[in-house]
Amino acid sequence: MESEKLEQVWRAVCDQVKSYNNIDPSQINAFFSRLQPQAMSEDFLMLTADNDFIKTWIERHYVDFIKQALMDLYRTAFTVLIEVDIAAEAARANPAAPAPATGASTAGAPAAPATSAGAATGTPASDGGHATAGEPAVVQPAVQQTATEQAPRAAHAAAAYEARGCEELEGDPYDEDETDGPDRPTSTLTFENFVIGDSNRMAYSMAVAVAEMPGKAHLNPLFIYGKSGLGKTHLLRAIQNYVHETMPNLSTIYVDSAELLSDYMEASAAHDKEKSSYKNFKTRYEEADVLLIDDVQYLQGKKQTLDIVFQIFNKLTGQGRQVVLSADRAPKNIDIDERYKSRFNSGGTFDIQPPEIETKLGIVKSFVDEYRATEGKASFAIPDDIQMYIAESSSSNIRELKSAVTKVIYQMTFFNQPDLSLDDVRSLLENHFSGGPSKRLTIADIQKEVETFYKVSHADLVGKKRTRNIIYARQIAIYLSRQMLDLPFNDIGKKFNRDHSTVMYSVTNVEEKMKESRELREELETLKQLIREI
Repeated sequence: MESEKLEQVWRAVCDQVKSYNNIDPSQINAFFSRLQPQAMSEDFLMLTADNDFIKTWIERHYVDFIKQALMDLYRTAFTVLIEVDIAAEAARANPAAPAPATGASTAGAPAAPATSAGAATGTPASDGGHATAGEPAVVQPAVQQTATEQAPRAAHAAAAYEARGCEELEGDPYDEDETDGPDRPTSTLTFENFVIGDSNRMAYSMAVAVAEMPGKAHLNPLFIYGKSGLGKTHLLRAIQNYVHETMPNLSTIYVDSAELLSDYMEASAAHDKEKSSYKNFKTRYEEADVLLIDDVQYLQGKKQTLDIVFQIFNKLTGQGRQVVLSADRAPKNIDIDERYKSRFNSGGTFDIQPPEIETKLGIVKSFVDEYRATEGKASFAIPDDIQMYIAESSSSNIRELKSAVTKVIYQMTFFNQPDLSLDDVRSLLENHFSGGPSKRLTIADIQKEVETFYKVSHADLVGKKRTRNIIYARQIAIYLSRQMLDLPFNDIGKKFNRDHSTVMYSVTNVEEKMKESRELREELETLKQLIREI
């Protein structure tokens, strides 16, 4: 009876989600049929997915709709936890084993790269909803004949949830073999599946050198910088995985700067009550043989945290232990004390540039190969013209590129359209890309908006005049062309009748001025918005 009640509640949630605006009921039927309710209390719902990709896809695209539906039905804010059904996943890996009778399609889906973030943000608009009377009954974990291990697993997770004071669960408390938290390696991000091109070759080589021999003086610290989505986190995780696999006696810690800041704040808040908390915080990081800190630019303005990081940094490097840092800009462009910049820059500093078309195409092919290997679909292929279209249309952000490939794979497999044409893909990805040919944005578009904004003629913008207002507008246009289109300096220079070095100088000059001028930063955001609305 309890299992029937749980299924009834889940059906009501599904119906509620399908009632929302901008929701395609057929997609809800397709995706939600791959979910099974396992446990529910007055403000907690646990679901299982039949593979990791479905779990990740639901978390990114639909978990907020599920929460909204629960709120509309029960007037209570719910925590929604999604786990992978081990029995179903094992059956997929071993076709000889009896398949779980979920009644859902078993169409393949690519394994999602491991990420540190789970659910997507954003709250869907509510249409009200057909709320049922009263609070939801507490429902015990449902026992499925096709996944006998899942019931105690769900019960354990639900119990842990209650024990932790209704905090969001991270990871799976039933997995005792894996290390919890940021120390756990991310197995999907390795050197083997990092696509190398001219834009990232040096950073890749130095990351490999550090992984093979941590603590080498001339690469300690190793500082890797570049725009978001170019592969910095991939390289840091690849170092962690390589060391973990080849030198398991060494302790590796990967931490994002936001998580590091949170750890420090918690330790500081408890400092007066529990003297050991602050000491334990420092000790954890100071005992690492390899410490990897991602996105250190977010520590700008966090003086106390920076001081602690600096102390940990000096102790580790002084003892010959490896520190690896990443940021979205070079150390000299991070707004921190000069002594930090000097120390961060004291080892090897290497940048990752936006990928060339060849590199992006290589990433597309690599992702398709990964899908074939993961799903056992040796004959699966995406036509070459579609692969090239995705590579040419995507921005420099590799996450966006992989997301586009995932959409195409899903359309071909899950929705059974193996003969997808290029026109079909153009329609499918019409609003997907943040830049590139899909939006038909060109240097000429940027020049036109800049000319209008600063009231200069096109002839002056690309000509030889060197009055102050024209030089200023020209440098802004060059900077925006680089930032918004990710084009090589030479290509930009041709459109402004300038050489490679002039374009580089213009970009650097604007970046330097932005650090000191809030007005310029706001001005550039206004211009970007005008250009995007073309």
